[in-house]
Amino acid sequence: MPIRLFKTARGVMLESTGRWTRLEGAEWDALLNRDDLEAYLDAGVADAVPLATPPDPTEIVPPIGSQEVWAAGVTYYRSRTARMEEAKSVGGGDFYDRVYAADRPELFFKATAPRVRGPGAVVRIRRDARWNVPEPELTLVVNAAGRIVGYTVGNDMSSRDIEGENPLYLPQAKVYDGSCAIGPCVLVSSAPLPRTTAIRLTIRRAGATAFEGETTLESMKREPEELVSYLYRETSFPAGCLLLTGTGIVPPDEFTLARGDEIAIAIDGIGTLANRVG
Repeated sequence: MPIRLFKTARGVMLESTGRWTRLEGAEWDALLNRDDLEAYLDAGVADAVPLATPPDPTEIVPPIGSQEVWAAGVTYYRSRTARMEEAKSVGGGDFYDRVYAADRPELFFKATAPRVRGPGAVVRIRRDARWNVPEPELTLVVNAAGRIVGYTVGNDMSSRDIEGENPLYLPQAKVYDGSCAIGPCVLVSSAPLPRTTAIRLTIRRAGATAFEGETTLESMKREPEELVSYLYRETSFPAGCLLLTGTGIVPPDEFTLARGDEIAIAIDGIGTLANRVG
């Protein structure tokens, strides 16, 4: 049975088929690195006293402890095309076509836990950027041994004009306070998600829909295990890490986020990550 793991201000909570329980005494980093995580959580659901009510949404915090957040780029054809378009004027367009076809994926550091925002929190756009978008991404939860133990929803906030000005500016376009949102939970599973799993993005402005798009994992060129394998080749993660797997939904070039916009990213089986832009 599917188990969703929530980190809240009052501790770790589990949800399975609508039944909520509290996992007493759980420490997040140690929990994600248990060899028997799924069996342990199954027992926790079976043995614990159900909660009378689910947690208040305002109590849910990002499902991250001391993990780093990394990201993969150009894993969808739509992302490849968008990156080539934004960088063509400075001669960088060909780079993205090459990495899309290469054996080695693009992997880059995204955030430490203090820079990550959770459900309902404010994500930011840079004050020195003019063209900003959210990037909705399936996010892998990986333990210290390099094994995928679960999945969550990620938002890789990006400044397209800064990255497009020069690909070497990628860290500035991607890494800043409030540039990443994760949540609302971890769907615990060692099995791959179905390729038909849908990812949906909705952006609302002043109460109206400003953009919406949808894709599925069938459109992702690289396998999650492949991305993890490259990330862990020469880098260790004592507490594990979270790995965003790239986006297949890119708003049109004339679109940019504005402060006050509401972003909702939904992934089948996991839930919806909602944030406001500040």
